[in-house]
Amino acid sequence: MKKRLKWLFAVPLSLLLMFSMLPVGMAKEWDMNYENYRQVATGMDGMVTTAHPLASQIGAEVLKNGGNAIDAAVAIQFALNVTEPMMSGIGGGGFLMYYDAEADETLILNSRERAPAGATPDMFLKADGEPIPFAERASGGKAVGVPGTLKGLENALEKWGTMSMEELIDPAIQLAQDGFPIDSVLASAIEDNKAMLYKTAAGNVFIPDGKPLREGDLLVQKDLAKTFELIKTEGTDAFYKGEIAEAIAGVVQQYGGSMTTDDLAAYDTTWDKPIWGEYKGYQIASMPPPSSGGVFLLQMLGILDGVDLSQYDVKSWEKYHLLAEAMHLAYADRAAYAGDPEFIDVPLKGLLHPDYIQERLNLISLDSMIEKPTAGDPWAYENATQETEIVEQPDDKNPGETTHFSVADQWGNVVSYTTTIEQLFGTGIMVPGYGIMLNNELTDFDAVPGGANQVEPNKRPLSSMTPTIVYENGKPVMTVGSPGGPTIITSVLQTIIHSIAYDMELKAAVEEPRIYTNNTSSYRYEDGITEEAMEQLRMRGHQFGENSTVIGNVQSIWIDQKEGIFKGVADSSRNGAAIGIDF
Repeated sequence: MKKRLKWLFAVPLSLLLMFSMLPVGMAKEWDMNYENYRQVATGMDGMVTTAHPLASQIGAEVLKNGGNAIDAAVAIQFALNVTEPMMSGIGGGGFLMYYDAEADETLILNSRERAPAGATPDMFLKADGEPIPFAERASGGKAVGVPGTLKGLENALEKWGTMSMEELIDPAIQLAQDGFPIDSVLASAIEDNKAMLYKTAAGNVFIPDGKPLREGDLLVQKDLAKTFELIKTEGTDAFYKGEIAEAIAGVVQQYGGSMTTDDLAAYDTTWDKPIWGEYKGYQIASMPPPSSGGVFLLQMLGILDGVDLSQYDVKSWEKYHLLAEAMHLAYADRAAYAGDPEFIDVPLKGLLHPDYIQERLNLISLDSMIEKPTAGDPWAYENATQETEIVEQPDDKNPGETTHFSVADQWGNVVSYTTTIEQLFGTGIMVPGYGIMLNNELTDFDAVPGGANQVEPNKRPLSSMTPTIVYENGKPVMTVGSPGGPTIITSVLQTIIHSIAYDMELKAAVEEPRIYTNNTSSYRYEDGITEEAMEQLRMRGHQFGENSTVIGNVQSIWIDQKEGIFKGVADSSRNGAAIGIDF
């Protein structure tokens, strides 16, 4: 990958001056003019890229005032809870990947939600044994997993941070208390989900006097500010063991769930090691189970490396056909074998074994589409046998949404963090008096029990979140991640392929049109793919429709280790911002 230096994008001088004058926790003015922010930036001493400019500004301020990448990540997550309440927050969970430059080590803090003790394998089935329709099972208390984000932030600070949560939560308190003008993404989400929001305490916040907030309207979240103040003064125990826990358990039970205060008090994170692979001389660190992201990202990279994808033009039908076929095979394996490794054995060795990848590759032809992609037998490459059945699931789920952000600091530390409440606004349930939107993460379990990903107490549902760091000669050169439910894996996949195999500049790699398909009846594609390519794909059986859509929202940083330059890129599918740091 060439290290291009034509990165003539600058952060507005007014912002840098403001950063240098205002200590963290005492900022009184934020730049609310979103047009002042840029999607591409460079810096010599650090980089922040997020899906919302105010969160980027807050993270950049932390770095500017001497905080490290973890400090900035904590402040960013609290800020995104305020500015992107439909995407993530302390009512959800996530995966934080961290490269510790001093230790030369990459670790993952896993704050994925867990099922409460009262969860049962058949809780998403009707009395007749048929699955409850997704829209219904996604909006009740049974869908709420025990939230992990706040505990994850606390643990990350304890292990790696240099600043206190009390300091880092202050900017979010200010934004929630004083309000901020909402952007087009949040305004659209409120309008699209107003019926759901109106049924809970969220209606008072997002639909005041029965009128959905519009772009430019001020969103004030005083209950959320109160919650953050409680956390600031009483610590995370206020959330997991105190009055907030009682309020969360109470509203979940009100909406039909089983969560108790004991479930919240028992929650804890785990420390995981990345799953590693190679692609064209680069080392790829990505998420292990209970995320399906890393293993199937690496599996698809292996399949596509075997066909030398870059011999075909980046907009050619051959490229899209081969991508689609690799996706079909990987998602068939995903449905069969992926789940929480605390409960089942996942055949990671087999799924990534070179001979197994060659088996899958041998099924692909340029002449036609695989009509019925099915799971292979990775257990043949394991010293074990399959323990779970392959259970067919209803294909009625809408892709979730979430947020991803990346941070790099002056010491070489790097964060790649994907965090979520699953669907837009999660269940739509807001904790009354506390302003917390609750996730519907348990819908990531299989609705029909019997498989690897069936519901079980304390189990973590299968995820697609794929925070990833790419290394060259053992040093980080790229972070990448995206929202988008099951489409996340393919957004990360295509960004890496565009960057490395096609040698594209980072912004171009992020913006290059993406496709997604997890089976032969479900297809998505972005605007910019030629009609000639689409005709060739349809001729081979791919059921791409007539209308394009948006897939994911990649936030990425390229690190030029030789020149000491960071380049940050925010995907144009949201109003995100990249901000570089120069001392």
